[in-house]
Amino acid sequence: MSAADISSQIPENLKCIIFDMDGVLYDSMKNHEKSWTACFKNIGIDFPAYDAYLYEGKPGHHTIQEVIKKHLNRDASADEAEAVYQDKVKYMSQLPTPVFCPGMDKLLPLLRKEGLAVWVVTGSKQPTLLNKLGADFGMDPAHIISAKDVINGKPHPEPYLKAVAGSGFKASQCLVVENAPLGVKASKAADIFTIAVNTGILKPEVLKNAGADIVLPGTEPLISIFENYLKI
Repeated sequence: MSAADISSQIPENLKCIIFDMDGVLYDSMKNHEKSWTACFKNIGIDFPAYDAYLYEGKPGHHTIQEVIKKHLNRDASADEAEAVYQDKVKYMSQLPTPVFCPGMDKLLPLLRKEGLAVWVVTGSKQPTLLNKLGADFGMDPAHIISAKDVINGKPHPEPYLKAVAGSGFKASQCLVVENAPLGVKASKAADIFTIAVNTGILKPEVLKNAGADIVLPGTEPLISIFENYLKI
C-alpha cells in the first residue's frame, strides 16, 4: 500500500499527533528487553525476550507484579517490586544510549511547522530518556504524559485521555503512533485513530489484533505518509 493510500485513511481535521516514546521516538526496546531479562533472572525468572514487547507500555511495577505472579505463582510485595524495579533502572543506565527511530527527528519538526500539536504518552517514568525529550525532540514538558502522571497505566485509556484533554482537542482530532499492543489497546479505548509501527520483534498481527487502524513495518514510512496527508 502506498503512502498516499495510507494517508487517505487518516481522519480529516487532524490537530494533534501523540507519540509513544520507547520504540517510536527512540530505538530503545532492545535495552528494555535486556534489562527486564536481567532483573528477572536475578529473582529466578527466565523471562522471554518476546514478552518484553508484549508488556511494553504497562507501568514497570505493574509488569513486575504480573510477571512474578505468572512465573512464581505468588504476589510480589511492594518492597520486592520496588527492588526489582530499581535493579532494572540500574541495568538500563548501563546500556548504550539508544538512537532515534528512523526519521523521527525530522518528523516532529515537520508536524509542528504545519501547525499540528505534538504530545508524548509513555508508560515509563525512568529519567534515562524522559529527560532527553526536550533537547532531542523539542518536547514541552507540559506535553508529556508519563507513568508519574496517571493512576492507571496502559492498556487503560487514562494516559491518552489525559493527553487529549491537555491538548484541548477532541479524540477525533488526534492520532496516536504506537509500537506496543498494550499502547494500541489504550489509545483505541480512548477512541483515537492509531498507527502501529512494528519496530520490535512482534508479529504484525499482534498489533492489528490489538486494534491498530494501520500497521507499518517501522517508522520510516511516516514522513511520506504525513507529507501526503498534509499535501506538502
